[in-house]
Amino acid sequence: MAMESSHHIRVLVAKPGLDGHDRGAKVVARGLRDAGMEIIYTGLRQTPEMIANAALQEDVDCIGLSILSGAHNAIVPELMRQLRERHMDDVLVVLGGIVPEPDIPALKAAGVAAVFPPGSRMAEIAEFIRTHAHRRPFEL
Repeated sequence: MAMESSHHIRVLVAKPGLDGHDRGAKVVARGLRDAGMEIIYTGLRQTPEMIANAALQEDVDCIGLSILSGAHNAIVPELMRQLRERHMDDVLVVLGGIVPEPDIPALKAAGVAAVFPPGSRMAEIAEFIRTHAHRRPFEL
């Protein structure tokens, strides 16, 4: 079931690893905000554990990772493990950055819903998130 348009989709944008270049992450964060989503930006040099904790605390619908360092094959499986430990398997995870085509099937098998390479259109990213993010039930 797709998100209702009255609900602001909450997206955590994170820069994992040692990569210090965050211009793309900030551009995507602004574009998603302009598309009506609520954005939480974690900043640079986040560990998978830090990202999972922030996602849990912020009750996000989606995690958007930006990885340019080539560490995606180590970071993504660990993040997905951290999310499973927190019972957050239903949080949509998307990835942007420099990801070689041969690596994409393993990332998707690990749980990444989509990979957006440089040059991806903001409207495409926003529509994918809008279509695939699902709000978890409210718990007291």
